[in-house]
Amino acid sequence: MELDVVSLSRLQFAMTAMYHFLFVPLTLGLSIILAIMETVYVMTDRPVWRQMTKFWGTLFGINFVLGVATGITMEFQFGMNWSYYSHYVGDIFGAPLAIEGLMAFFLEATFVGLFFFGWDRMSKLGHLAATWAVAAGSNFSALWILIANGWMQNPVGAAFNPATMRMEITDFYEVVFNPVAQAKFVHTVSAGYVTAAIFVLGVSAWYVLKGRHVALAKRSMAVAASFGLLSSLSVVVLGDESGYLATEHQRMKLAAIEGMWETEPAPAPFTLIGFPDQQARETHHVLQIPAALGLIATRSLDTQVPGIRELVGHAQERIRSGIIAYDALQQIRAARGLDRVSPAVREAFEANGRNLGYAYLLGRHVADPRQATAEQIEAAAWSTVPQVAPLFWSFRIMVGLGFYFILLLGLFFWLSARQALDRRRWLLWVAVLSIPLPWIAAELGWFVAEFGRQPWIIEGVLPTAIAVSSLGITEILLTLAGFVTLYSVLFIIEMGLMIRAIRKGPEPDHGLPAPLTAAAPRAAPLPAE
Repeated sequence: MELDVVSLSRLQFAMTAMYHFLFVPLTLGLSIILAIMETVYVMTDRPVWRQMTKFWGTLFGINFVLGVATGITMEFQFGMNWSYYSHYVGDIFGAPLAIEGLMAFFLEATFVGLFFFGWDRMSKLGHLAATWAVAAGSNFSALWILIANGWMQNPVGAAFNPATMRMEITDFYEVVFNPVAQAKFVHTVSAGYVTAAIFVLGVSAWYVLKGRHVALAKRSMAVAASFGLLSSLSVVVLGDESGYLATEHQRMKLAAIEGMWETEPAPAPFTLIGFPDQQARETHHVLQIPAALGLIATRSLDTQVPGIRELVGHAQERIRSGIIAYDALQQIRAARGLDRVSPAVREAFEANGRNLGYAYLLGRHVADPRQATAEQIEAAAWSTVPQVAPLFWSFRIMVGLGFYFILLLGLFFWLSARQALDRRRWLLWVAVLSIPLPWIAAELGWFVAEFGRQPWIIEGVLPTAIAVSSLGITEILLTLAGFVTLYSVLFIIEMGLMIRAIRKGPEPDHGLPAPLTAAAPRAAPLPAE
């Protein structure tokens, strides 16, 4: 990576975002699991379910606090490191974030207090409603954030205004119901549910291995296995939907993920293994599954999936169109209004305006896009190709982990149904060792989504290179070091608190019956805890 403002700004935002996302999936999933457990408690009135809810709620609370602490700085970075981006699309991007704060975060933050401090001050149904409100707030928060992110991936419902030099909303309904945003939302929250399910499963398996809190642990494992299995299946289905939408809206990302340099005859094969070579612009030693990519990406047998070279050719055409739009825009600005230029200039801008962002790709090659040579246009077109190898392997590791989670959770669901959760100790250890894997899969998923759309900060509209603030390298390095240090300390604190709470185990609950003394006879053995 070059040591420049753009690269360092990208690195800083990537570091803070990926640190923050260490906490988000567990918050999303645990909030639903807590609501499920408390619902069972209210329906059955069995105190062990109340104890389960309070124990996993403690871990949820630790994670929730750290998630909030690491997320606050992210929104400030849009003005701090990405000021031109904020100016260019602030009217659109800011709306979902503002709604998230007003509608979702305040809901979640308000009711999380009732969850922790309202156990003995509220009725059972009242407290259950508060718990479900926390879960709803967590998921609504993710919805609005992913609506904002989905718009960056597929900028619909907006148009460029040459008078203000900004993007403006034309259809808020289209922004909210953007198909890319909706697919990202359900895919992301499902991944969070899997993360929480594996976490609960692994911690509970550890308790069973140690012979501690066995009754609570087995019930927790049953909930996690059933909830997690459904979620992991939905992740695969919704991931397929994301791949289909990428064929329509982010074809270069899809081609890079597949390492597909040439357009294959329909239906295109899926490359299971290969070694992409960016310099040679080909993928070596491929092992392919015939027709699989065509079915996944187009859901047909006769639609082609374009390769990287063909898409670069399309990019060159759009750059030339963007140059026409750029020239018309300069005339509009000089005349100080669209209504003050000739009809020919207006028609040129209206016909080519959607490709204006492609002209901005020439910014790294020539000061005035209108002066660009054929070689510079070709170089700018090839800059639309992200680094293929990291995307290729990140995607395959993520998908491989997804199918592993289905297998693991399916096995535990089967054992739970047979009431045999403690009969295979090796499988319990597998569950314990699998705890970090959902986080790896989630981080790789975000890497594929964000790294794969480079060089665009807004797909086809605004290149990342011109969206940054006018900062010095020293300033960014200092803040980057500060964020990494602070977030690392917070992560260590969170891990320490979580491990301490897990080792301590659930607190004795006054709703549970008192343990029998040695003098008190009993008719049948009771399970531990």
